[in-house]
Amino acid sequence: MNNIRIRITLAITALFISISSFSQEAKKPNIILIMADDVSWNCFGAYGAEDYETPNIDALASKGIKFNHCYSTPICTPSRVKIMTGQYNFRNYTHFGYLNPKDKTFGHLMKDAGYKTAIAGKWQLNGLYHNAEGSLDANRPQKAGFDESYLWQVTTQRKGLNGGERFWSPPLERNGKRISIKENMGKYGPDIMSDFICDFIEENKDEPFFVYYPTVLVHSPFVPTPETIGNKPRNQKANKAPKDKKLKKANYVAMVNYLDKIVGKIVKKVEDVGQLDNTIILFTSDNGTEASITSKWKEKNIRGAKGQTVDMGTHVPLVAYWKGHTPNGLVSEDLIDFTDFYTTFAEATSLKMTDKDPIDGRSFLPQIQGELGKPRDWVFWHYQPYWGKLGKYKGAQFVRNQEYKLYRDGGMYHVPSDIHEKKNLLLQEYSTSVKNTKENLQQVLDQAPPAPLVDESRESIKRPVYPTWKNIVNPND
Repeated sequence: MNNIRIRITLAITALFISISSFSQEAKKPNIILIMADDVSWNCFGAYGAEDYETPNIDALASKGIKFNHCYSTPICTPSRVKIMTGQYNFRNYTHFGYLNPKDKTFGHLMKDAGYKTAIAGKWQLNGLYHNAEGSLDANRPQKAGFDESYLWQVTTQRKGLNGGERFWSPPLERNGKRISIKENMGKYGPDIMSDFICDFIEENKDEPFFVYYPTVLVHSPFVPTPETIGNKPRNQKANKAPKDKKLKKANYVAMVNYLDKIVGKIVKKVEDVGQLDNTIILFTSDNGTEASITSKWKEKNIRGAKGQTVDMGTHVPLVAYWKGHTPNGLVSEDLIDFTDFYTTFAEATSLKMTDKDPIDGRSFLPQIQGELGKPRDWVFWHYQPYWGKLGKYKGAQFVRNQEYKLYRDGGMYHVPSDIHEKKNLLLQEYSTSVKNTKENLQQVLDQAPPAPLVDESRESIKRPVYPTWKNIVNPND
């Protein structure tokens, strides 16, 4: 009789352990990616900003990990296509304001992993600027892998029919349904979209969820926020920026500060639903600050360089926090490329990459967890904006490590001491260490496809891409 009881006890214990182990294996971390619009690393307190107050983002950095070397492209669409598809722009970027609907995104990836997915903020990827086939398809975000969406500029341009600005009384589209200026009268776009994110988190707290929040803050026009507008009308006219430069800067500062407040609201929601220890929260930006904004950083005045290939156009913040997993206040000097996010999400969800997934990324999940990982030796750009006038938005191909940047056309710069890239090291006598670095970086350029043509612009007809180009990041895979 005792033997029977022992066997039953052991069987129940084994079953409990089995169920517990399965539960631990099945528990996948939620992922929230917040990507700001047009704001560089030097605008956040954790990175040494002096003009802005960003306590919530700073708190994520102090409790998690701050990456000092995360790099985007200089303008929005190439960055968004790059981060969503995990591919270098030479493979799939052909038009400003366009994501090829045939491309697999990290939205698709997360759905494959069994996640509920949502996107809110700026879309601007239907191909409205060149009247692409299907550009008026209101369900394009769903076809890109998102169960739910609340977005600006899906089927309407800012100045087009039914269009308008993104801040006060904005025209938006929720899950394919148009929400007009009249319906949103008096409301603030960032509040509408962040409330949607918080509601999504609440509704999906009991199953894995993925949130991609490409915010509309802090893109121009630089206008008052709910904390600074006072008693002024909150209609579309409130979206007109002042002409005075000081007032524009004051509004920009207020917008950065309000962005931080929204980040805090989302983090609190995650905590309130009891998911903070099971959620990876990432904060970054799509490119550098607009050139009209100068910010004080460590007693220096640094001008923004959105659209330009210099550090202030491509260097963006990256803060990651996963309660109980990220070491408190860790600072990483590892290089992070926007192609790495897709691969990181795949590893976090335990999905094995297939031939349908991109090959240009390298996971930084180990670094988020305080492990060594497999850091990059370089980050690479094939930058063709297809936007603006030539000269201001000029394409280029270049590669860099933490200190040095080498361009395909032969320019080489020591970025920490020459942030605006005024001193070409190759036009003067240089050391053996610089020579060795140049040779290493040149090897990357030698493996890359041809550089963008210098005469390409938003009107150009020939738009070459190289989707099947060899793996230059992990050539032995």
